[in-house]
Amino acid sequence: MKSFKWLYEHVEAHKAGQDVEALLPQVKSAEELRAMGDDRLLSQICLRVFRAGIKHSVVDAKWPAFEQAFYGFDPDKIVLMSDDQLENLMQNDQIIRHWGKIKSVRTNAMMVTELAAQHGSFANFIADWPVTNIIGLWQLLKKQGQQLGGKSGAYFLRQIGKDTFIMTDDVVAALKAQDIIDKAPAAQRDLQKVQDCFNQWQQESGRPMAQISRLLSYTVGW
Repeated sequence: MKSFKWLYEHVEAHKAGQDVEALLPQVKSAEELRAMGDDRLLSQICLRVFRAGIKHSVVDAKWPAFEQAFYGFDPDKIVLMSDDQLENLMQNDQIIRHWGKIKSVRTNAMMVTELAAQHGSFANFIADWPVTNIIGLWQLLKKQGQQLGGKSGAYFLRQIGKDTFIMTDDVVAALKAQDIIDKAPAAQRDLQKVQDCFNQWQQESGRPMAQISRLLSYTVGW
């Protein structure tokens, strides 16, 4: 396993003339995350779900209509939506009429309200989750939510500014090149190996995992 210093210097050498720091994602502090409304977090969950497999600009252009159709993504209102109300949205040509994804909005609202009841708000729950076990948060979102498996949970977290690495193809390739994994990790033990590596790089550098993840992706192909 290469050191973080090697990762950074490797990227810096191959991005000569570019400001490496400007290429790295920024993350929100716990205080900034806690200040986000649960309706905004649910909106971002659903935005990620509907973006999956569809050109993002198409979904984004329709998002104001989604906000109207789903009561501004107020989780307390959405959990009360009946099956008939959800089915009626399939007639709304202003939104993307994908039945599985439409149903997922209510399920994900239930997850938000349940965790909010336990932690004061869903935002508190997200803010307080330790990044040293970010794979555990991915798994919880997948298990308690809907349509949040694969990379969707991690992409949602990146969207809202929660620190996370993402297992993109380039990150997987870089980890394989360092003999940390031999294939895209699916089993818990392989994901834990990746988490352990990111934890070590974070301890070495003091940087967010999101930035380490991006730097790692830039080492591929050189």
